[in-house]
Order: sequence, then C-alpha cells, then structure tokens
Amino acid sequence: MTPTPLLPDAVPASGDRRRHPAPAHLVFFHGPMDCGKSTLALQVDHNQSRQGRHGLLLTQGDRSATPQISSRVGLRREAVEVDPGTDVRLLVRDRWAGGHRVDYLIVDEAQFLTGEQVEQLAELVDESHVDVYAFGLTTDFRARLFPGTQRLFELADDVQRVQVQVLCWCGLPGLLNARVVDGVMVREGATVVVADTAPAPVPSADGDDGDGAGGDGDDVRYQVLCRRHHVRGLLEPTPTGPGQLALR
Repeated sequence: MTPTPLLPDAVPASGDRRRHPAPAHLVFFHGPMDCGKSTLALQVDHNQSRQGRHGLLLTQGDRSATPQISSRVGLRREAVEVDPGTDVRLLVRDRWAGGHRVDYLIVDEAQFLTGEQVEQLAELVDESHVDVYAFGLTTDFRARLFPGTQRLFELADDVQRVQVQVLCWCGLPGLLNARVVDGVMVREGATVVVADTAPAPVPSADGDDGDGAGGDGDDVRYQVLCRRHHVRGLLEPTPTGPGQLALR
C-alpha cells in the first residue's frame, strides 16, 4: 500500500523527515561576549527561513530586557522568553497542536539553560527531528563553564567557537568575561547578573545580592579580557605595564 504523502502544511512539518535517513542535529555555537553570537543566531534563522522552513526563536535574559533576540549591530527579532522551569518540548508541541510548523529552534543565551532543558533539546532532535541551533557564552565571570554550556558540550552533535575575534585591551584575543562593578573587577557574586559590555549603569537581573557584586544601584558591566589579564584582574593599562593597543 502506497503511503499517503504529507501535505505541505502538515504538522509537524518535520514529520516528513522521519521517512528519510538524514537526521536532525543539535549544534552549539559558543564564545565570549561581543563575539557576535546573537548576530549569528539571527543570520541562521534568516538562512533557514529563506528555504521555506519554519523556526521558533527562544531566549532568556536578552540584553534588551524584552522577549527578543537582539544584536549589538542593531538586528533584532521577537522570541519566546524561557525560564529554568520551561519545558522546551511542550513549547514545540503546543505550536504543533495549534497548527504551526516548527522545523528548527534558535536558542540564544543558551548558557542559562538547565541541564534538563539541554536534554529536552536533544530529545526534540532525536525523537522529533527538529534541528536545534544554540548560541551561548562559554564561561561565566569566574572563568567557569555555565551549567547549560557544559551540558551542551557533552550532548551537542557539533560544537563550534564563533570565529569573530574579540580583543582584550592589550590586543591579544579576548577569551574570558570579567564582571566589573563600579569600575572594579569582581570574582564573587551571583552567577547570573544580566548586564552588557557598555560602561553604563545596568540594574542586575536578580537584585541586590548583598555582596557588592551586582546589587541595585551598582554600575555593572562586563569586559572581555585575555587569560593573563583576567587572572591579574587588569582592566586597563597600568603606568608600568604595556600600553593599550593604539590605532595609528
């Protein structure tokens, strides 16, 4: 008996792929702040949608403080805000139940995912043939892997460092994110404090933690440093140290 072909608008659209050997993939792009992860996320979404595929964009703690994926070059798109209690499988299944196609997921700020949520993404890839493209920071301000990042390293089919190079103030490649509170680099405090790399006062995401490392009223920002200057806690040239990279 010849199987009935699926209609173009069948839900889920990925179901048609179940009859073919090509599997879906979980891909993780990572790097320090300012390396263009969100820009790349929006570019991947653009390339996928151009081929007639339908995606669902997810984020958590975007710099804009709104449910969207925004990049520092001015690109932005609306997204679904998730939190540690969100079951990403249900988000996709609810879309299917509403008659909407979901061929792929774009997950920005993936470092904030829980380990269980990363496992849910892997399940969507393996069981529902939904492609997942995750984008996140490699390490936190203490130079330690975020839990979500670690689990993505462990489970992703493909792990790629974003190739746009970020420079430390000394001119060496910037690899690590330093948290700067009132002009001073800190090494203790809440793991998640949402701020940007611009040197402007930004309220923390989780309020005053009582230790001066990102409380209300503090000037909190992040600065990308090379490993040497992250270890030394140097945010700028010192009178006895090397000069700042100059453009002549």
